[in-house]
Amino acid sequence: MAPTIPPPSVPIPAATPVTVPADSSIWDRVSNWVSEHKAVVYTIAGVSVVITTAGVVYYLRKGSEQKESGPKLSKKERRKRKQAEKEEAEKASTSKTEEAAPTQPKAAAVESADELPEIDEESVVRLSEDERKAYAAKLKELGNKAYGSKDFNKAIDLYSKAIICKPDPVYYSNRAACHNALAQWEQVVTDTTAALKLDPHYVKALNRRANAYDQLSRYSDALLDFTASCIIDGFRNEQSAQAVERLLKKFAENKAKEILETKPPKLPSSTFVGNYLQSFRSKPRPEGLEDSVELSEETGLGQLQLGLKHLESKTGTGYEEGSAAFKKALDLGELGPHEALAYNLRGTFHCLMGKHEEALADLSKSIELDPAMTQSYIKRASMNLELGHPDKAEEDFNKAIEQNAEDPDIYYHRAQLHFIKGEFAEAAKDYQKSIDLDSDFIFSHIQLGVTQYKMGSIASSMATFRRCMKNFDQTPDVYNYYGELLLDQNKFQEAIEKFDTAIALEKETKPMCMNVLPLINKALALFQWKQDYAEAEQLCEKALIIDPECDIAVATMAQLLLQQGKVVEALKFFERAAELARTEGELVNALSYAEATRTQIQVQENYPELASKLQGMSGGPGMR
Repeated sequence: MAPTIPPPSVPIPAATPVTVPADSSIWDRVSNWVSEHKAVVYTIAGVSVVITTAGVVYYLRKGSEQKESGPKLSKKERRKRKQAEKEEAEKASTSKTEEAAPTQPKAAAVESADELPEIDEESVVRLSEDERKAYAAKLKELGNKAYGSKDFNKAIDLYSKAIICKPDPVYYSNRAACHNALAQWEQVVTDTTAALKLDPHYVKALNRRANAYDQLSRYSDALLDFTASCIIDGFRNEQSAQAVERLLKKFAENKAKEILETKPPKLPSSTFVGNYLQSFRSKPRPEGLEDSVELSEETGLGQLQLGLKHLESKTGTGYEEGSAAFKKALDLGELGPHEALAYNLRGTFHCLMGKHEEALADLSKSIELDPAMTQSYIKRASMNLELGHPDKAEEDFNKAIEQNAEDPDIYYHRAQLHFIKGEFAEAAKDYQKSIDLDSDFIFSHIQLGVTQYKMGSIASSMATFRRCMKNFDQTPDVYNYYGELLLDQNKFQEAIEKFDTAIALEKETKPMCMNVLPLINKALALFQWKQDYAEAEQLCEKALIIDPECDIAVATMAQLLLQQGKVVEALKFFERAAELARTEGELVNALSYAEATRTQIQVQENYPELASKLQGMSGGPGMR
């Protein structure tokens, strides 16, 4: 067999109305699943996490009647301000009826800072409390006027004197606004921190400090402040919610670049690799590389033969050893007519490990050595698809057809290009062409059924899968994918029956290299149908025992834990997902979710009264 790599978009139906590619980001699958099932929302201590394309937006679960807009101040802040105004009014009223003290200031008559006495740390101690309050209020009023006139340095001086008279969170926050206008970010942090020590729930100060942290590239700190602000403010400030989303993306992108600079290349899970390899039709070993031919492992041909044998084991260890053998084969050389195949296979594993430049170089070399090897064109097209170059991919498919218009693999994989571009009618034609040329390849039938489903031809899709079950009754993939389409239609019992059949066939036909996707799909079905967290977790645990590197199992476990409010445990799985990420896009998404979860933990630690309050308002974690 000459195993090769499918395009990065082989559609494997997920439990969503939108069929998601097998090797597309796991986070896309999770995102689609959540977005299409509106009732399912991750809950963290009463704060739901809604997945979006750019990250995570937090919002309070208050029911469908919750409005998106509203006053900027929270109820607590409004009550606090009203109480303060009432107290001031009562004091003013009382002072009118009482005999004025000799030191009573006449602040109302003061029209400018020049008319105020000199205010400093030494002189202020000689003023009474009422005098300090009165002068502070007037200084704040004058500071506001200076700020409005964009005289920020004068405003800073006035707010500073007001603070000397009476330390107040509003005065600190206003002075921070001046520093903000002057891009003095460290001073903004200092003043807003002082304001928050006096009033930990001061939303405006939190937002100002968050913005300063953002400017200082302290993204985790900024994210924490914006998140706390959203919770305190009841998620009515759309700008703060958008800032959370933006910061998650910015943090994750920067962190991903740092990680990728030092991350060693590594093969993804055996499930992932197996799905890649099986998207090409199995072929006999090339002449001279069969097991019956004795070749020394100290030769290039011997290593190439050994590598092919390792791939046939369909295990994680086998894939690792096969990859090493292909590299050694090329290092040893003297491969004769099989040199193009060796470059083809090494390029396959370079691609799987995310080494895109090396993969493209190997595949191009393979084509140069043997232009008739159509799989090398198809694989290079796959790379171009993954790198976002569909035009180059289409060009490679056309070149492959020029070499051999009767190769069914070309049409199967070109259909993926059409599928990605939303050209479903064209995709269906290519899948059918692939079937016409070779009707024994099950995945052409499966993908045709998926495409029909995507086009809205539900009856045709179901008929296709019924034919598949009749003609390929011992192939577990048929039952697994059919079950996913049934699950999408909320036919839970039927879906679970199909997943059970797929699991049984996997155990029977592939006991040493079982595909864990049916286990994960059954877990999702039980979760969506009965909210059976316990069994769903057990199924994911089984999947991870069989394939510890399976990213889909890791992501599913994370969302199950989040649904139950097990935030700390969920964070471990999100961090694990980041370790397993194969591409920069997958890593960015994984880091976004991990950081969002970590921030929620910090909010609970820093604002325990908010966490408990939200827990009570939301009725605890779970589905709404």
